[in-house]
Amino acid sequence: MYLIYRNYIILFFLFCFSSFSNAGGVALAATRIIYPMDAKQTSITINNTDKKLRFLIQSWIDDNDDKKTNEFIVTPPLFVSKPESENKLRIIYAGKILPTDRESLFWLNMKAIPEIEREEIKDKNILQLAVLSRIKIFVRPQGLVFRTEDVPNSIEFISSGQKLTIKNPTPYYATLINIKIGEEKLNSTMVPPKGSIEIKVNNPSYNQISYQTINDYGASTPIIIKKVSK
Repeated sequence: MYLIYRNYIILFFLFCFSSFSNAGGVALAATRIIYPMDAKQTSITINNTDKKLRFLIQSWIDDNDDKKTNEFIVTPPLFVSKPESENKLRIIYAGKILPTDRESLFWLNMKAIPEIEREEIKDKNILQLAVLSRIKIFVRPQGLVFRTEDVPNSIEFISSGQKLTIKNPTPYYATLINIKIGEEKLNSTMVPPKGSIEIKVNNPSYNQISYQTINDYGASTPIIIKKVSK
């Protein structure tokens, strides 16, 4: 019996989940990684909950421009995940010195390709699906005096007509979800540390906004209602 992991066409999909980053029967055990800048390494667990299938797992890290980076070492970069098994990826930063006054953002990619028995695909056209899961890696400098718990209430909103500026004065990345202005729902967004973004809104007469953020554990924080500066 021969098993193969790829044949003819492979499609890639990106899935985002609130509690797991999941690829069929394979799941990353977190939706984000906090990497202390002074740490030698960190790790994340990969669980294969499928009772029958093995998966070929390939992992790598992209920078914030979605380009593969060699500043991180992921080990093992390629392995076979057996049915109902648990494996760990070790992540080691070996790159240049990063900013010490704010977080830096990278992305962990995990591609899972299910096995196929050669006998099952003989003389057949096969469409094989591979699933790509991505989660954020926040490299966090030590000694930041600003508390992560204070991030949600520190976000500032400034409006100018149909343009809404969201400012993040903190040293951490801020992910905003469930953003509402009146009855208008805005897309989730991420604001860089000590930075800002601009988004378009349809209702220029609003004076307050409600939103939630995502904390270090991937959970949503309580709803916050804030006034919008004009």
